[in-house]
Amino acid sequence: MVTLSGHIIYLRALEPEDLDFIYALENDESVWEVSNTQTPYSRFLIRQYLENAHQDIYEAKQLRLAICLNETSETIGLIDIFDFDPKNNRAGVGLVIGSQAQRTKGIGSEALALVIQYSFQQLQLHQLYANIGSDNEISLQLFTKFGFQKIGIKKDWNRVNNLYKDELLFQLIQ
Repeated sequence: MVTLSGHIIYLRALEPEDLDFIYALENDESVWEVSNTQTPYSRFLIRQYLENAHQDIYEAKQLRLAICLNETSETIGLIDIFDFDPKNNRAGVGLVIGSQAQRTKGIGSEALALVIQYSFQQLQLHQLYANIGSDNEISLQLFTKFGFQKIGIKKDWNRVNNLYKDELLFQLIQ
């Protein structure tokens, strides 16, 4: 698991013990905008999801990893590889840090760096992409820091609190 370990955090597969963390995160309305969630998730549905989380990325077409602090092993976020397309060697990537207090501490940077390295070396992807709200300055800075380039604007793409917001499409090609 050396590939998925950094100075501050490590990434690991989901475990049944992650139920409470994922339940709290998925039902936190403050992150619904970035996850395109509109309704709460039940513990039952999350438990079912965790029971199937063992599926290989080639089968499930996605991989969700827990972001954990090296020092305490506390789970503080999730990073996803989604829309995995092995034929065209591409996938989407997205991440969320649960606690506002843990954000802007370099955790997202380290998690994204690990996933980029894993995606290009282990999965042998050719490209990654990210969908980012045009007003999500922290994510825009994070992804551009790693060389993602804006390749498009989806106008009025997401409706949030009766306002339509643009979503930007970013791409990183190796």
